[in-house]
Amino acid sequence: MESSACPFCHLTFPSLELQRHANSHFEDEDEEAKDLKLANQIASSSGSVDVDSVSPLIASQTRSNFYHVKDGLISLLKNCLELETQHNSSVTILSGYVDHFQCLPSVDVGWGCGWRNIQMLSSHLLAHRQEARQVLFGGSGFVPDIAFLQRWLEIAWERGFDPPGAQHFKCKIYGSNHKIGTTECAALFRSFGLRARVVDFGPKESQPFYLSVPGSTLGQTVMKRSIIQVSGPMDRYVHHQQGSMKPRHSFDSLGYGRSGNFTGKSGGPQILVDWVWNYFSDKGLTISGSNRVVVSDRAPLYFQHDGHSRTIVGIQVKHQQNGIHQFNLLIMDPSDGTIALERSLKKNVGWQKLIKRGVHTLKMPQYQLCYIDPGIASGVELQQLKTINSIFIEL
Repeated sequence: MESSACPFCHLTFPSLELQRHANSHFEDEDEEAKDLKLANQIASSSGSVDVDSVSPLIASQTRSNFYHVKDGLISLLKNCLELETQHNSSVTILSGYVDHFQCLPSVDVGWGCGWRNIQMLSSHLLAHRQEARQVLFGGSGFVPDIAFLQRWLEIAWERGFDPPGAQHFKCKIYGSNHKIGTTECAALFRSFGLRARVVDFGPKESQPFYLSVPGSTLGQTVMKRSIIQVSGPMDRYVHHQQGSMKPRHSFDSLGYGRSGNFTGKSGGPQILVDWVWNYFSDKGLTISGSNRVVVSDRAPLYFQHDGHSRTIVGIQVKHQQNGIHQFNLLIMDPSDGTIALERSLKKNVGWQKLIKRGVHTLKMPQYQLCYIDPGIASGVELQQLKTINSIFIEL
């Protein structure tokens, strides 16, 4: 088929498509002006990134392909959990809408989990936070594919976000199959002004070490970073002097009795689960009667351990007859197929094995979480966000 070059962008197209493509340059003039305005806003917010490098990215980025579940997986999950409450005394708190992005064969299986979790968090932020929708990915209103997320991360590095991470990857990640970790997630979101926070969980001896460099472990080459005390909504849950967390189960409002009645294990991975419960129940949710599955305004959590990352979309607690409270993290794993998740939830069969993770499954010595506080940072606060610090909680 005969091809010709576009006189405007010089890209080559089949002759039958060339006229339509060339006309699109005139149709998109308003969009280009909007893109240029957004590019200037991004470039001027901090750092010395070239406007010319941002504007084409905003204009050319493509929406990530994913299997869209009608009504959303969270809605299907909520239905299944409500059916469960007819047979047990459980209480569940969920995040809002989240699209599931799975790793695809011949595309990103084996290395793309971090990017897929960023996409899941992004889908929630775009759906629930107007201020985030206006700034994320140049205000595109959609979740870009991995290649463009990689380019946005490079721009974050160019603007001075997470210098140790930039050094580790030599400021180049576009087009690669490099695994990423929690600090890359935080750096990308922070570059848009989002207040992404990192929490480390691990043994006390791991506190001085930078855990999120993919593949890094104690005893090998690791990168140090400072541990600071972050002032924010989660600050009240951290016992700063000893770097541990005091459980604060809001069982009074949930009809589970006083928090002093909690008789589960108080150490090890239970500390992480306590933190997640406190995170989702931060607003003092009131649950009573038949309404024991609620949706909070909390964003999902980026959940990292050595070799893999997942997305926490909620937490469930069951009040057992022996007085022990059994917790289950509710997780979306990019290694799972979206169609399989949808099918299991619609049929109410087998979804527990895909989504529920009890405390006994948390066998890794170290974990990291990334959560995103509301609002958009600017000025001095935005400059401070360039350094990725974390809260450390001893397991």
